Amino acid sequence: MGRLTGGDPSLLRRINSAVVLDALRTAECATLTEITRLTGLSRPTVEGVVEGLIEAGLVVETAAEEGAARRQGRPARRFRFRAEAGHLLGLEIGPHRVAALLADLDGRYLGTAARDVAETAPADERLERLRATVADLLRRAGVARSSLRAVGVGTPGIVEEDGTVRLGTALPGWTGLQLGERLRRSFKCPVLVENDANAAAVAEHWKGAATASDDMVFVLAGLSPGAGSLIGGRLHRGFGGAAGEIGALHLLGREATPEALLSTTDEPLHPLDEQAVAEVFALARRGDERARAAVDRFIRRLVHDVAALVLALDPELVVIGGWAAGLDGVLEPLRRELARYCLRPPRVALSLLGEAVVPTGALRLALDHVEEQLFAVEGTVTARR
Repeated sequence: MGRLTGGDPSLLRRINSAVVLDALRTAECATLTEITRLTGLSRPTVEGVVEGLIEAGLVVETAAEEGAARRQGRPARRFRFRAEAGHLLGLEIGPHRVAALLADLDGRYLGTAARDVAETAPADERLERLRATVADLLRRAGVARSSLRAVGVGTPGIVEEDGTVRLGTALPGWTGLQLGERLRRSFKCPVLVENDANAAAVAEHWKGAATASDDMVFVLAGLSPGAGSLIGGRLHRGFGGAAGEIGALHLLGREATPEALLSTTDEPLHPLDEQAVAEVFALARRGDERARAAVDRFIRRLVHDVAALVLALDPELVVIGGWAAGLDGVLEPLRRELARYCLRPPRVALSLLGEAVVPTGALRLALDHVEEQLFAVEGTVTARR
């Protein structure tokens, strides 16, 4: 990027607007004098910026505080950031359900909705179910679709930057789907599509088990586990968005396919779906020896997958999510085996967000986008007085 100069008045206005808006959002409510102190801008500059933000609908003057002393004259005008000026959606498109999470521009939750969808549903049917879910959520919350500022989406597969699913074997018709483009036609606002495990990692760092860990791995454990990782607090996607696809590690050993690992007979498990797997785990809980052996194989495979990622990234924390998070005793084998295989074993914890983890992460991605638009200016520039 070229060197920024102070000669562009529109750039300076944008910088000052971002600084004032961020100060108001942080302070929740402030007077012109307080904004001046917080930003270091002159009072005339602050007055002009605040009036412009009011015209844009992003700031509103609040009512005078009750009980203000009359002898002190007219109470100072106070202003606040209008978090209700726009709305965000976090969406999950998964094998068995679609889910939506609605929030304001502060990231405060306003509502949630989810609907089941058949694992075999084609792409068009899955997307139509998603649209109906969103429409119902917006209607119940009394929010107009036109107020949406950004939409985040978490879905299985390797996702390109433009939202195209380069490879998605978990959902029928997903490979090659221009998901971002199709959803942008529905929402008329920026749509950010991300791999579901990556979105989950962002969620746990925001509101879950990893709030204090900037170097962490989230394992979305299912039939084909995936992982998302943060390095230095930033999502690591890899060169082509395929980082963390640990479910493909079984390709290194032909005998270690999920069908063989989870079989309770001498034949591969068929069909290989979550209902069939749930039956295996239920049998194991009831003491069936062959089912217990299958569960042990599954956990060992999961441990090896996670260990490979830990050896490569050296995270402080590994968070386990997906339906494997509900397995009895999954943490201790993970801790024990990671201590055996890894030079520096990480802490291991279960997800705190449960089924909400993917839409929560997708919402955070939408919020990041809006914050970049409202509160950040490209380059390093100081607010001008």
